[in-house]
Amino acid sequence: MTNTSPQRVAIVTGGARGIGAAITTALAKSGVHVAAGYSSNAAAAEELAGKLGAEGCSVSVHQGNVGVPEDCERVVQEVLDSHGRVDILVNNAGITVDKTMRRMSVEDWHAVLRINLSGAFYMSKSVLEQMIANKFGRIVNISSVVGQMGNIGQVNYAASKSGLFGFTQSLARETANKGITVNCVAPGYIETEMVAAVPEAAMEKILARIPVGRLGQAHEIARAVQFLVDDDAGFITGSVISVNGGMDM
Repeated sequence: MTNTSPQRVAIVTGGARGIGAAITTALAKSGVHVAAGYSSNAAAAEELAGKLGAEGCSVSVHQGNVGVPEDCERVVQEVLDSHGRVDILVNNAGITVDKTMRRMSVEDWHAVLRINLSGAFYMSKSVLEQMIANKFGRIVNISSVVGQMGNIGQVNYAASKSGLFGFTQSLARETANKGITVNCVAPGYIETEMVAAVPEAAMEKILARIPVGRLGQAHEIARAVQFLVDDDAGFITGSVISVNGGMDM
């Protein structure tokens, strides 16, 4: 990562497992201090931070629920108090509550929208003023191919991930002249714990829809994020980068 400034500081929500852990790892190994957020799995967060610390990386862990604005403000303040700046925000935290529309409750709908979409708003709002003051910022929102194509049993998830596209482009317009870029990465089906739980028959159907014929790897998503948050990526904003093996062609 090109960087002639003081050490960059990043917050990665949901940064201790799956795609989030890969993003934390990639950024930390590039020399960024990463504040990895987690909601409930403290053991996974501490294990990742310990592993990366042993490799000479700088990682801190911070508990909070991105669906609670006060938690978002507290975590950002913790990072500011310790490191004096937040240069990079990766809004990665997300959940699923999969049911068909007929079976989905109002609570199921709001639970997913609160974390996946409102969480990105709460976190971005919490870091924005100091990014403007520093005349530098990189915000990357992690969406999904499901937000582009839809999926049976995921109207809440698809709506939340699709909503991130409009959120990204609107905030990018608001901040483009302030040294801040806002972009979106939309992963396809990635080999994570969540996908590993998919039944074999369903997985065969998924693979048949992926032109490259395989699942993606978490580090491939992290590589796209790392590209977008580079100091030299300042002319890329309001973009959606699809990393899905060609599913949306």
